[in-house]
Parts: sequence; structure tokens; C-alpha cells
Amino acid sequence: MSILETISGPRDLRSLDEAQLETLASEIRDLLVRSTSKVGGHLGPNLGVVELTMAIHRVFESPRDRIVLDTGHQGYVHKMLTGRAGDFDTLRQEGGLSGYPSQAESEHDIVENSHASTALSYADGLAKAYAIRGEDRHVVAVIGDGALTGGMAWEALNNIAVAQSSRLVIVVNDNGRSYTPTVGGLATALTSLRTDPRYETVLDMVKRRLNAVPGVGSAAYDALHAMKKGLKDALAPQGLFEDLGLKYVGPVDGHDRAAMETALTQAKKYGAPVIVHALTRKGFGYDAAERHEADQFHSPQPFDIESGEEKARGRIWTDHFADDMVEIGHRRKDVVAITAAMMHPVGLDKFQAHFPDRTFDVGIAEQHAATSAAGLAMGGLHPVVAVYATFLNRAFDQVLMDVALHRCGVTFVLDRSGVTGDDGASHNGMWDMSVLQVVPRLRLAAPRDATRLRELLDEAVAVDDAPTVVRFPKGPPPADIEAVDRAGGCDVLVRSGARDVLVVAVGSMATTAVEVADRLVAQGIGVTVVDPRWVKPVDPALIELARDHELVVSIEDNGVQGGCGASLLQALNAAGVTTPVRLHGVPQEFLDHAKRAVILERIGLSPQSLARGIVEAMSAGSPLEHEQPVERPR
Repeated sequence: MSILETISGPRDLRSLDEAQLETLASEIRDLLVRSTSKVGGHLGPNLGVVELTMAIHRVFESPRDRIVLDTGHQGYVHKMLTGRAGDFDTLRQEGGLSGYPSQAESEHDIVENSHASTALSYADGLAKAYAIRGEDRHVVAVIGDGALTGGMAWEALNNIAVAQSSRLVIVVNDNGRSYTPTVGGLATALTSLRTDPRYETVLDMVKRRLNAVPGVGSAAYDALHAMKKGLKDALAPQGLFEDLGLKYVGPVDGHDRAAMETALTQAKKYGAPVIVHALTRKGFGYDAAERHEADQFHSPQPFDIESGEEKARGRIWTDHFADDMVEIGHRRKDVVAITAAMMHPVGLDKFQAHFPDRTFDVGIAEQHAATSAAGLAMGGLHPVVAVYATFLNRAFDQVLMDVALHRCGVTFVLDRSGVTGDDGASHNGMWDMSVLQVVPRLRLAAPRDATRLRELLDEAVAVDDAPTVVRFPKGPPPADIEAVDRAGGCDVLVRSGARDVLVVAVGSMATTAVEVADRLVAQGIGVTVVDPRWVKPVDPALIELARDHELVVSIEDNGVQGGCGASLLQALNAAGVTTPVRLHGVPQEFLDHAKRAVILERIGLSPQSLARGIVEAMSAGSPLEHEQPVERPR
């Protein structure tokens, strides 16, 4: 039996000797590589936090002491050490372990934070609550892998600095190029001194007594303080954090478990907020990950363990966008690109290679990205801001008040829109088409295939007086679907038989809609399938088409409430169109992780389910099941 198999919880770690702990670290890395090689996942970040996570769980007593991980994709090792190693073959699979902390899985998981830069705010509130309630508990916030580039983290630090009764330890997992590690006995002694509660008492006494000496006392204290701070800053880069009023320990080698335990133990004794600075290497311990120049296997697809080669995949939506951006960049010298710590995931690395001076990675700072884009537009450029759809939620106010209000020509490209599946509820891009409906003058495009992506992206960057949005899903695009006709700005994809059913297919659901049409035609039902291309604003041609049909059915890969179908219904109501409408989209709930196709089937967005519902509705006549009422004008 391996040592890892004997770990049912953090308490089991404390009985292991040094040799056993080293073996355990090796077993954890082996399991990380084996598991992610089959299903993909966040390998690099977790290889880098093995010893760090072990040290945290040996020093603190989870779940009494609360551990909050930022971002949560660094949580695989935490899962293993809290009794879930035996389930790792189910990682990111339907019914299996989530790729992020999950309250449903374990009492050791408190925050399901897969959106970055939030842990310090959670931890601030938790620590304050325990202080008010008089509970003897610590809170440990592990922040890293870019999360400190997010402004929300610094808002939290600003408040944590004055919460001196909070028993909060902040572990900065610094896995990038950073400060030179502090080494030597003097540095260790200074670290111990700074975290001794008597340290501040003595400093305060010295300050008061020296300042009381007439004439030279104040100057003497300032000189001594400058010498102390100068010596500390020469040995450790804590200046920034101490200027905020936070105690600082480190830098510490995050792969030296014993050193990490010493630092964490000292921080635990202090009784007020402390920052422990750990230096780690992403992908540590697996050569293929350490050699991977792009991102140290941050989140690889399934791969071969021996070579590290990812298994072949076809071209995905992101690849087509990447090529389209380069082509546009050559034609349009005013087009610039912005992303928020996702240069490779959203495909802007190709644009960066051709136009480095026109490419900006702002870190995990979507709010700043949007407003900076507004400034670029005001300066005569056309920015393309590319992020995952789920992350645009964080910048809604900036899209509304900084971009749209000022009529700035900014194009937002939303990768991984709709149901994404494997990464769980937080990564499904099912909110954007609902929240963006309320933004005045914003235009929103949903391409159905790669050719339409190129066309709509071209059209979007040509708009210079309002924000535009182009969204596309995860995975490979379907084969191109050519239009059989045009109605206004809409593509007619199918026109067969009588005008019984009008199917409005939004973006990636066009392929599904065409399959639905085939099934309806086989049942003797006339059908027209339309792709609006631009789903906001509602094309007037759609209103006239709806007026001429017996039933309107909208299908979208977005929340059903407030989405494209709901906007169409409002437009029909305003135009006095009384044709019954059925809305099909994603239910407004947090969906458990599974493959995209599995989730779409589960929520009724498969061709078979949709066609069956329409056939039943047509057979039963009015009123239709799930029919949305349309008020008649008075």
C-alpha cells in the first residue's frame, strides 16, 4: 500500500517522518501526472504546490482552520490530502471530483472559487467573523498563479492591513520570476523576530523613550528605524506589504517543506495578519511540464506521460479566431489586442507574435481591460478584448459605463461561451447574452461556424461608435452551414414546406436547429430555420417572419431568462405579433460538471428532445406547453 492510500485526512500527515513525507510528495506528483494525462486538467499549478500544501496541512488543522485557495485550480493536492486521492480517476468527469474546491465533496472545501483574486476577501470576512465570535481559529488564504494581478486582491489587502485582530495567514504562491530568495541565519533570525508578538511592543517602547529625549531623540529613532528597514529590505522584499501594515515572512523556498512549515508556524503564532511569501516553480517535478515554455502545462489536454506530447486534436474555435485576428491585424493598423492573463488560451499569442507592440496582457484584471480598451478607443485605435465568456461578468460595469456610455468602438470576443462542461458551474459562459441585453447600443454576434466567425469579426471591428461582442463556444466548430436565403441581416438555413414553425437558432445551436428541422420535416411539419447572426439588436426581419408562422421556437446556448429568446419575445410583443413563442436555453441554475454534450442532453437542448417537444406542441394545438404568453396591444 502506498503512503498516499493511508491518508484519510490532514491529521494523518503529522505522524509521518521525513522519509515518508518525501515519498508522499513523489506519490502525489505521480498521481497528478497520471490523472491529468487521461482527462486533462490543471497540472502545472498543482505540481508546484505539493510541498506547500503538505506544509499547510501539517501546521494548520483543517477543517477547524479554514483554507481558501486562489485560484481554486491549485486545489488538487489539497483534495488528495483531505481523503479524496482514491477518487482521482474521476477528476472532471460526470459524477466525479470537481476540478475546483467543492462544498459538496468535503468539509475541507469552503469556497468554490475558480474565478481568481477573490480568496483574500473571503478570508478577510471569515477571519473577522471568527474574531467577533471569539473562536480560536485561523484562516489561511493561498493566493498565486497570477491572482495577485487582480485589483480585488489589493482591495482586500487594504482592508486586511487594518484588521489586527484577524488570525489570518496569507500565503503568496509566487510561481513566476520574482525576488531573489532570502537565505542565511540572519534572515531566519529576522523572520523569527518580526513574527514574535513582543517585537512590536519593544519597538513601541523604544520609539516612546527615544522621542522623549529632547533635541536628538526623534532623529535617533528615525536613524535606527531607517537602519532596521534598510537591512530588512536588503534581505527580503517585504517593503510593499509592510508599508500596508502587514507582517511579512520570506521569501521561502516553497518546495522545501520543512522551511515552509517553519515559516507557517512562525506566522501562526503572530496573532494578526501575516504574509508568507513562497517561491515555487509551476510544473515542478515533471520534466515535460517544466520544459513547456508556453505555460508549464497549466491546463493541458490529455497527453502522453513519457513524451509530454498532448494528444492530437482538431482545430477549435480559438484557432480560427487566432488566425482571423492576425489577418485583420495586417489589414488594420489601428486594431490592438487585449487579454486578461489568457494570451494562449484565447489564441492571442499568434497576434502577439506578429504585433507585439499592439498586444497587451493586463493580468487577471478584466475591469481594467475594459476601461483601458475604452481609453485606447478614445485615442483612435480599435481594441479587441478577448476573454472567456464567464469572466466578462466581472467587467459588466465597465462595459456599460466606461465603454458603451462613451460610444467607444471596442470589440469583446468571448471564448468558451455557453455550456463548457468539464470545469463546472463557474466556467459555463451562460450569462453573457442575458447581462449584455441591457447595454444600450451594444451589438452582439453569435457565429454558427468558422466562416461566420470570420465574417462577423470583420463586421464587429468596423463599428467605431459602440461596443460589439462576438461569442463562440468551446471545442471544434461544426462544418460550415451555408444559407439558402437571406432575410434582412439574417441567414435562412432551412425553408421546407408550409410556414408552420420558425426556429430561431442562436450561434452554436444552428447545427442543432438544422437537425431539429430534419426531424420535423419527417413528421410532415413545415419549418423555417433562421440564424440571426447579430442577435442584439433584434433584426426587424425576424419580427415579420414570426408574424407569418404558426409557432416560433428560439434555441440558445445561454440562460433562458433575459436571453436572446426573451428579447425576441419582447420585440414581438411590442410589434403586436401574437404568434406563440417557445423559449429553449440553459436553465438558470449552476450546472454540475460533465461533458458539454451530456449537459445539453440533460437540459433538453438535444435535437431529439427539442423536436419531440415541438411535435407534441403542434399535435396538441393551443395552448402550447411552456408557451410564453404574448400580450395583445390594447
